[in-house]
Amino acid sequence: MSLSLARSAFFGQRTGPVVVVVMDGVGIGPDYAGNAVKAATTPVLKRLMADYQHTALRAHGTAVGMPSDADMGNSEVGHNALGAGRIFDQGAKLVQEALDSGALFRGPGWTEIINNCLARNSTLHLLGLFSDGNVHSHINHLKALIVEAKKRGVAKVAVHALLDGRDVGETSALEYTEPFEAWLASVDPRYGIASGGGRMWLTMDRYAADWSMVERGWHTHVLGQGPQFPSASAAVKALRETRPGVLDQDLPEFVIARDGQPFAPVRDGDSVVLFNFRGDRAIEISKAFLDQQPSGVPFDRIRQPQVCFAGMMTYDGDTNLPPRILVKPPVIERTMGQYLAHSGVRQLACSETQKYGHVTFFWNGNRSGYIDPKLEKYIEVPSDRVSFDERPWMKAAEITDAVAAELRANPYGFARLNFANGDMVGHTGNFNSTRMAVEAVDLSLGRLLPTIQQLGGIALITADHGNADEMYEIDKKGAVKTENGRPKAKTSHTLNHVPFIIYDPQFSGEYTIDPSVSEPGLANVAATALALMGYQAPSDYERSILKFS
Repeated sequence: MSLSLARSAFFGQRTGPVVVVVMDGVGIGPDYAGNAVKAATTPVLKRLMADYQHTALRAHGTAVGMPSDADMGNSEVGHNALGAGRIFDQGAKLVQEALDSGALFRGPGWTEIINNCLARNSTLHLLGLFSDGNVHSHINHLKALIVEAKKRGVAKVAVHALLDGRDVGETSALEYTEPFEAWLASVDPRYGIASGGGRMWLTMDRYAADWSMVERGWHTHVLGQGPQFPSASAAVKALRETRPGVLDQDLPEFVIARDGQPFAPVRDGDSVVLFNFRGDRAIEISKAFLDQQPSGVPFDRIRQPQVCFAGMMTYDGDTNLPPRILVKPPVIERTMGQYLAHSGVRQLACSETQKYGHVTFFWNGNRSGYIDPKLEKYIEVPSDRVSFDERPWMKAAEITDAVAAELRANPYGFARLNFANGDMVGHTGNFNSTRMAVEAVDLSLGRLLPTIQQLGGIALITADHGNADEMYEIDKKGAVKTENGRPKAKTSHTLNHVPFIIYDPQFSGEYTIDPSVSEPGLANVAATALALMGYQAPSDYERSILKFS
C-alpha cells in the first residue's frame, strides 16, 4: 500500500507551514473558582477565539481509545490520536479485555512468570502505580493478577506500590492502601505490600529527565533500603506527619518490615511484573532490571538480581522493551508523519524534555527515532529539574524561540510543538502557579504566531486533554470541596473538551467548520491539517472538520 498522499482540491493552499500547537492540559472547563484557564490573563487566546474559526474537541474516553467515557484522556493517548488520525484501543482497554477473556493468563508471558515462581519456590513481585486512575495502571488489574497467582499456587506475592496523587486525588493514598491491605490479607496472609513511595519521588522517571528517581526506587524495591513501617497505611500516615502538606506523588520511600526485616526485597530467582501499561514512565526501571551492562544504566545498582521480568505491555517498540510482556500493545501504523515523509514533506517537532517523547514517539505511533532524517528535525529543550510550580513558565519561551528560528531558517510543510505548562504545573495542585503557567503559554503564542503569519502559514491550536481547567475538587452538589479551610486541590486530568482554533491570517472564506462532523475529537486533527496543506487524508482517517467551498 502506497504511503504517498494525493493532492486535494484546496486551491488556496498557503505557502507556509501548518503548525499544530498543543497546549498540554489546557481544557475548556466549567466557570468556577478552580478554573485556572479562565482565571489566567490570556489576551492572545481571547483574540483568537474572537477573530478566528474555532470549535471544541473530545479528548477523553472512547474518543482516544479508552474503555469508557468516564476515563480521562492523557498525553500518551492524546498524541497517539493526533498523530495517527484514527482511534486505537489503548492500554487500559486492551488489558481489561485480556483479563476478562482470560487471554492474559493463557499467554506465554504470564505462564513464564508463574512457572518460574513455582519451579524455584520464589516470590512474585508486582510493581506499579497504585491507583484506579487508569492512565498508567489500574488497581483492579493488580488484584486480578494476585487472584490468579493464588490460584496457581504462588507462595509469596509482594506489591511495590507507587502512590499516585496525580491521576487521582492528591491525598487519596489511604483510600487505596487501607482496603487493599485488608483484602490482600484475606487472600493470603503471606502476601503483602513490600515497599512504596510517591510516583514523582521514585521509580517513574521518563525521558531520562532524572535517573536519580529510578535509583531511589531501586534501593527501595530491590535492595529493601529505606525507613521501615509495619504497613503501607502506617507509612503514609507517619510520613504525612513528618511532612505536613506533602502530596501523595511526592511522598518519600518506605519499606515494609516483618519480624524486623524487609518483607520482600527482590532476590535471585524471583519473578517481577511491572503492571503499568503505559510506556513512558516504565522504560527506565525496566532497563534497570534487564540491562546486564554496568554502563547501560547511569547509577550503581549495587546488586542486580537475576529475575524473570515482564511488563504489562511493550514500553518501547523499537527496542522491544521488555522482551517478555503480558498483553500485546496496539499496532499503530500509517501515521500522519509517515504519510508526509513518503510524500516528501519536511517536518519539525519540538518540546521540552517532559513532553518531547509525545511529539515524537507517541505522535509517530509509539515509534522511536526519525521516520526520514533527511526530511525531519526533532528539537528537545531540556526541562528544569525542579517542582514545576516553582517555575511555571517552564521552557515555553525557549520552545517558541527554537521553533520560530527553525521555521524561518528552513522550509517546512508541517510542524508540531507542545507547551507542557498547563499539564505539568497543573499536576502540582498549585492554583496560582497553574494560572501563571497558562499565561506563559498565552505569551508564547503571541510571540510565535507572527512568525507563522510572516511565512504564510496556519496554526492549529489545541490541547491533548484538560487539567488546568479544573484545579479544585467539586462535590456532587457542584460545590468546591475544602480541606483545612482551603479549596481541595485537584491534580488529575479532566473529562472536558479542549479548544481547536484555526489561526489562518490569509483566510478568505475557502472553508468553514463542517457541522456534519458530530462530536469531533483529537483524531480529526490529522485529516484537518492535511486538508489545509492541500492533501487528501487516507479514507480510514477520522474526517477533517472543515468543509471547503
